[in-house]
Amino acid sequence: MLIAANKAVSIDYTLTNDAGEVIDSSAGGAPLVYLHGAGNIIGGLERALLGKQAGDELSVAVEPVDAYGEYSAELVATLNRSMFEGVDELEVGMQFHASGPDGSMQIVTIRELDGDDVIVDGNHPLAGQRLNFQVKVVNVRDASEEELAHGHIHGEGGHQH
Repeated sequence: MLIAANKAVSIDYTLTNDAGEVIDSSAGGAPLVYLHGAGNIIGGLERALLGKQAGDELSVAVEPVDAYGEYSAELVATLNRSMFEGVDELEVGMQFHASGPDGSMQIVTIRELDGDDVIVDGNHPLAGQRLNFQVKVVNVRDASEEELAHGHIHGEGGHQH
């Protein structure tokens, strides 16, 4: 069975940056299971997997525009510590939900602390990076009606309700 829209796809993968450092991997764990065509994985990888089948192995380099986007300096802001009311101790790396410029919710990460200034970054941690995937297609099957209705895969390796 070939990978196409509305198929449940299981993959083993290793993700590295351009320096060869492993960012994420399914090695030692269950394969990643996703619903093809539902936007469950980054677009560049999903397009590269289209038409593949169980047993296929591939190397995919995904440019930022087809992954988490280019890094945007506009998503970095300096806020006053007082805006984090109710948080006793702030630390670099902490993440918070915040309203984005368009009113949507986004996740911001504390990048730096300088006195009462808290520098937050709304970019995805992998924004601006080329992502290199080593992928093996483990399984391809038809998604169930419930999975199609929910827009993601259920069961082992997928979303649990």
